[in-house]
Amino acid sequence: MSTAGRRKTLSAAEALELPVMFDVWPTLGAALDIRRTTTYQLAREDALPIPVIRVGKQLRARRSDLLSFLGLTEESGVVPEVQSGTPVAGNDEATRGPAGSPLSSESAPTSK
Repeated sequence: MSTAGRRKTLSAAEALELPVMFDVWPTLGAALDIRRTTTYQLAREDALPIPVIRVGKQLRARRSDLLSFLGLTEESGVVPEVQSGTPVAGNDEATRGPAGSPLSSESAPTSK
């Protein structure tokens, strides 16, 4: 079976080892499991779940923002055990669907 068509996804351990700022592609794309074109399109539309910072011609993101979105803690390196589809406490992003899609009726309410 060929692996040529597969993308490498980012593990929790790899996310914790990222530099303070990293390129949106391929790192953020791998963390969110989205393709290159989609990553850049969402960045242009300001629709990625974490802020993107333009540095010259590069699009960069902060490790702290990615870890927060993923529900990981940077200080202790602890990866919380979460069942698939269960939002992490304090991570309102986890209750959202993909960019542009409406929330399902089963999602947890967010505080206002």
